[in-house]
Amino acid sequence: MDEKPSTRKVPEFCSLRYGLALIMHFSNFTVITQRVSLSIAIIAMVNSTQQPGLFNASTERPLAFTLNRSNRSTKEFTSGASVYEWSPETQGIIFSSISYGIILTLIPSGYLAGIFGAKQMLGAGLLISSLLTLFTPLAADFGVILVIVIRTVQGMAQGMAWTGQFTIWAKWAPPLERSKLTSIAGSGAAFGSFIILCVGGLISQTLGWPFIFYIFGSIGCVCCLLWFMVIYDDPMHHPCISVREKNHIMSSLAQQSSSPRRSVPIKAMVRCLPLWAIFTGFFSHFWLCTIIITYLPTYISSVLHVNIRDSGVLSSLPFIAASSCTILGGQLADFLLSRNLLRLITVRKLFSSLGLLLPSLCAVALPFVASSYTTTIILLILIPGTSNLCDSGFIINTLDVAPRYASFLMGISRGFGLIAGIISSTATGFLISQDSVSGWRNVFFLAAAVNMFGLVFYLTFGQAEIQHWAKERTLSRL
Repeated sequence: MDEKPSTRKVPEFCSLRYGLALIMHFSNFTVITQRVSLSIAIIAMVNSTQQPGLFNASTERPLAFTLNRSNRSTKEFTSGASVYEWSPETQGIIFSSISYGIILTLIPSGYLAGIFGAKQMLGAGLLISSLLTLFTPLAADFGVILVIVIRTVQGMAQGMAWTGQFTIWAKWAPPLERSKLTSIAGSGAAFGSFIILCVGGLISQTLGWPFIFYIFGSIGCVCCLLWFMVIYDDPMHHPCISVREKNHIMSSLAQQSSSPRRSVPIKAMVRCLPLWAIFTGFFSHFWLCTIIITYLPTYISSVLHVNIRDSGVLSSLPFIAASSCTILGGQLADFLLSRNLLRLITVRKLFSSLGLLLPSLCAVALPFVASSYTTTIILLILIPGTSNLCDSGFIINTLDVAPRYASFLMGISRGFGLIAGIISSTATGFLISQDSVSGWRNVFFLAAAVNMFGLVFYLTFGQAEIQHWAKERTLSRL
């Protein structure tokens, strides 16, 4: 009850904590664009019309030669970049390598960020990912093995950049503002997907595919400068924060333990059903999201018979909807909490239900409206948009049940999500290879079933109270 007046007196959108959310939004934008860059560039990098040659050999003149010929047409200019003879199997290994890299660092980076500071851990991950993005075109000329290695290391760096954010929010986000702050930061990923799908093909067509990596790698380096200048691990040590805002944040977090910890209560975590509810939610959420991100252009092209350029534009629309819904969902969730309209656990379960049930209904309906172009596009836009309402549900639930271990648990949660993504991508490829029409129907039905399982499990076992093993008084026993 005491937090209500303080929330009104302290400015929000002009405050430093919202500035941090915008920097994290920019960081997430950078990470996702660097991850998806290869998916866009590889269309030009691997030209199936070229004559067979040596493995990974360039079949065109080097890019440097092309840059000196400013009078060439756009088509001639683009073809000056190297083209490689990479089989579909090789491309699959390249694409998956970044996911394996992320899995390798999700859990250890989350734990280390809680000990050594998230600022350094996230900043280093973002810097490494940006530098490796800049070197990707050069690595491609040296061979596919080096590309796979770079993508794996880049995945490890991005794993560092993803998980440590919750360590920062555990110290910066007042409980009544967590949904808003984390949704502003998290929406950068959806907005980045929208931008890279919109402009990636245009960059490749006008400047050449290497410039996709040069542009977004350079943006990442600029983001690193902002990160190290603006971000601090906690408000107590930030030199620019006002006394009023600092007192507001510290008083709102007074009930949470902030002492350093060196051990993690693994056994207690394994036995904690509310945590498994969160993990199950992540698994379900990422199952359908990965299908949409990976196969959306293929679905639009094969089912709606749209050309490549229009397919890229249409594929980007769902992600701007996802970015908008993420922010709006966070605003609504914190509004309900600040006005005491709903309890915290009710808000978490409400948005989790909307984020899992609504996209499932849209996915199930897709096979039955394939003949309607407009209806299909609307449903494809609604799936990522409504799915991102989960960002105000179980996605940030670790900040409620175990704020001291939020970063570590976020690493585990995203690990479950990545495993779901790997399984769903493989299953989708297998199903649609059997029969296109029935295959897509089975893909969406299976995704809806997985979502329903995750929803029922979370509604049954999800909680929003700090667990006993996450309180400071239990550390002496572990």
